[in-house]
Amino acid sequence: MNFAPTNAEPGKPREKLRERGVGSLSDAELIAVLLGTGMRGESAVGVAERLLGRIGGLRGLSAQGVGSLSVHAGLGDAKAARILAALELGTRTAAGWAVRENEPGRFACSADIYRRYGTRLALLRQEVFLVVGLSNRNEVIRDEVVAMGAVDECRVHPREVFRPLIAEACARMVAIHNHPSGDSTPSAEDIAMTRRLVEAGDLVGIPMLDHLVIGAGQYSSLRDMGLIRGA
Repeated sequence: MNFAPTNAEPGKPREKLRERGVGSLSDAELIAVLLGTGMRGESAVGVAERLLGRIGGLRGLSAQGVGSLSVHAGLGDAKAARILAALELGTRTAAGWAVRENEPGRFACSADIYRRYGTRLALLRQEVFLVVGLSNRNEVIRDEVVAMGAVDECRVHPREVFRPLIAEACARMVAIHNHPSGDSTPSAEDIAMTRRLVEAGDLVGIPMLDHLVIGAGQYSSLRDMGLIRGA
């Protein structure tokens, strides 16, 4: 296989991007483009490689705030903000494509739910509990974050879950929450909470269709596991 020659020099990611396309750049080179400049004795690519090595790659980078990121040598508030803004744009773009691929937002299986909400929750630094209200055709009527927790804990009360669903006269519901650890295996607490929500849903007439636990590039469906039936 023959490749066209390139004039891009090593350590010059902007030239490489222009000649070969953005897909040819490594993670460190992409970050170097955002940084623009390095520091005395270290190129922008060198700064990016050191940064990724210290914080655990792109996943670790996405878990940073401006304050924690800006303290690394060669960055600062402006460059840290630029990197985080680029990551957020990528996340929103991916989420937007997922929604368009599943128009008009009707769920037929757990994979449909994951395609729409997985990217939105997978990289969050804290646990978030999202509830999605559906029509009787499993079309999305409303979604709302009803609880946020610490790094590995999220307190959820059935009252908070069903209040927005009742207000919108939803016919069914889906619950989704993330595990910041990246492991999507449901905990004993997740299973117990699911059972409480199934019971509450049956009482108020808004049955629970599924409960997804989102990890890093993976998910678990409690319905697929046989822990939710009916609906």
